[in-house]
Amino acid sequence: MILARCLPLIWLSLLTVCAGRTLHPLPVKGPKSVNLQLQTSRPYNIAHRGSNGEIPEETTAAYLKAIEEGTDFIETDILSSKDGVLICFHDCILDETTDVASHKEFADRKRTYDVQGFNITGFFTFDFTLKELKQLRTKQRYTFRDQQYNGMYPIITFEEFITIARDAPRVVGIYPEIKNPVLMNQHVKWPGGKRFEDKVVETLKKYGYGGSYLSKKWLKKPLFIQSFAPTSLVYISNLTDSPKVLLIDDVTMPTQDTNQTYAEITSDAYFDYIKQYVVGIGPWKDTIVPVNNNYMLAPTDLVKRAHAHNLQVHPYTYRNEHEYLHFNFSQDPYKEYDYWINKIGVDGLFTDFTGSLHNFQEWTSPLPDTSKSPRQLLGQIASLVLPYAKA
Repeated sequence: MILARCLPLIWLSLLTVCAGRTLHPLPVKGPKSVNLQLQTSRPYNIAHRGSNGEIPEETTAAYLKAIEEGTDFIETDILSSKDGVLICFHDCILDETTDVASHKEFADRKRTYDVQGFNITGFFTFDFTLKELKQLRTKQRYTFRDQQYNGMYPIITFEEFITIARDAPRVVGIYPEIKNPVLMNQHVKWPGGKRFEDKVVETLKKYGYGGSYLSKKWLKKPLFIQSFAPTSLVYISNLTDSPKVLLIDDVTMPTQDTNQTYAEITSDAYFDYIKQYVVGIGPWKDTIVPVNNNYMLAPTDLVKRAHAHNLQVHPYTYRNEHEYLHFNFSQDPYKEYDYWINKIGVDGLFTDFTGSLHNFQEWTSPLPDTSKSPRQLLGQIASLVLPYAKA
């Protein structure tokens, strides 16, 4: 009976092996007990705010979609509510991606605060309790993207985000950003004089996250902690050995906490310093390869120099729409992925369209090790087939 059920999959597996292709099961197919490990042999597919090219960003649905489509890591931005609960939300104001403006009961919450030297007016997350934030519903940021999910999904907490990754049918990493730490520490106070950064690390430890990059503990629950604030990353280095990534803004933007220029934080001297605390950098991709009139120019040496300092490079953000694809790629996102992975040599990519990156990497995955004996190949096939037969 088991053999009869497995014959189609065995036949497919044999065809795959004979054709010289590695069989990668779909991430969410098969029994729950099959806990596929994180791949570490190719650049990481990082779901930027979930699969937000399709579903409103930083929602449960966007993260579940990204996992279904094959992401390695789900990425989120951490902010705080008025009562100190960590939430997943990108902007410090709620205006762009929620229906807060339609809630008349919150009309008097609009404020103006200084954010990195700019006066920003809007409905700030830290002026709302978690209970109040949960009354809001999210919406798609860009009008040229699918609007059908507007008003359907609530803001989620950091703990709810972690649960999504933990409940996945395979190992899925998390990639939280300590967002606007200066602003959060100014406006939210936690008991015992704790800082925003303390709360982030406490939450990660509560759910068992920790371990240096590629350690056994890390591989069970993969994690990168990112921030645009160097002092936050240095501070948490005394709290956790989890790998950290320094995000790098446009060449015109100084760091939000130390007011350092782009040139300063991308110098060899600074790389020598910061590599004591981080395993990589996350630059905006247009600073790696400058752009003029929507045409890419010659690449800088940023990736080469970062690699020379043993730093990974995870650029942001890759998007399928023609508004974001430079003319060099003929409106083809696969050409863009090919350029960044195979010519520039990045180690991970933040993408709004996880499925596209996953498909590109699957279709271009390297041939399997032909040195394996037939017995080893059959064992590989059996490891894929047997869990399905027992289901």
